[in-house]
Amino acid sequence: MGRYVARRLLLTIPVLIGASFLIFALVYALPGDPIRALGGDRPLSPAVVAQLRDEFNLNDPLVIQYVKYVGDLLQGDLGTDFRGRPVSETIARVLPVTIRLALVAIAFEVLIGLVAGVLAGIRRNSFFDNLVLVSSTLVVSIPILVLAFVSQFLFGLKLGWFPIAGTQEGLYSYLLPGLVLASGSLAYVARLTRTSLAENLRADYVRTARAKGLPGHTVVIRHTLRNSLIPVITFIGADIGTLMGGAIVTESVFNLPGIGREVYNAVRAQEGAVVVGIVTLLVFFYIFFNLVVDVLYAVLDPRIRYD
Repeated sequence: MGRYVARRLLLTIPVLIGASFLIFALVYALPGDPIRALGGDRPLSPAVVAQLRDEFNLNDPLVIQYVKYVGDLLQGDLGTDFRGRPVSETIARVLPVTIRLALVAIAFEVLIGLVAGVLAGIRRNSFFDNLVLVSSTLVVSIPILVLAFVSQFLFGLKLGWFPIAGTQEGLYSYLLPGLVLASGSLAYVARLTRTSLAENLRADYVRTARAKGLPGHTVVIRHTLRNSLIPVITFIGADIGTLMGGAIVTESVFNLPGIGREVYNAVRAQEGAVVVGIVTLLVFFYIFFNLVVDVLYAVLDPRIRYD
C-alpha cells in the first residue's frame, strides 16, 4: 500500500505541471492588456505601463514567463497580482469559504443521496422509488443558475428560512447555497446507490445470507450496502474536487467570497498568477481525493489489494 501511495503521489508532479501550464497558456491567450486595464478611466502613462510590464514579465514569451513562474513556485512564492497582493494571501482569504461550502454540499450529498438511494433500492418499484427517480431527473435537468435563483427567492426572500447572501450568519449562511451546489450530485448519488444496491440484492451471497436466517437489516447494512458503496464512493471522491472548482455560479448568486468567485474575477482581470495558483491547488485537491478513494476501496472490499 505504501509503495502504491508513493507512486501515485509522484504521478501528481507531471499532472500539476501540465495543468498549470495549460491554464497559464489560456490566460496568456486572453485578448486585451491587463496592465492598461488597471488605470480604468484614467489611463496609465506609457512609462508606468512599461515598468509594470517589465516587473510582471509580460514582455517575455509564454515559455519564459512560465519557467520564471515555476522557479518562484519552487521557492514557495505563488507570485503577486497586478495590485501587489500576494496570491498566497488571496488563497488563504477565500479558500476557507469554499471549503465550508463544499463540506456542507458533501454532507447533503451523502446524507440525502445515500438515504434516498438505499430506501429506493430496498423498495424497488414502490411509490418512494418512483418519487426518487422522478425528482432526481427533475433536479438534474434544471440548470444550477436557475435553481440558485429560485431557491434564493423562495426559501430566502418569500419564506425567510435562510439568509440570501453573504456569510454574516456563520454556518447557517452556507446551508442554502450548499444544498443548491449539491443538488445535481445528490441526485446522481441517489440513483447510483439505488441501482447498485438493487443489483447486489439479487446476488448469490445475499440469498445465502437470507437462507441462513439473518435479519433483513443485517443483510442490507453489513453485506449488501458495503459492496454497493464502491461506485458511490468513486463518484463522491471525484465530485469533491468538482464541487470546490465548480462553485462559481453558487458563490456569485449568494455573494460568497470564495474561490469560485475569485477565479471568475481573476479571469476577467487577466490575473494569471491568481488563476494559475488557485486552479493548480484545485487540481491537487482533485488528485488527492481520488487517491483517498482508491485507498477506501481496500477498506470496503477486502479482495482489493495494492502492491
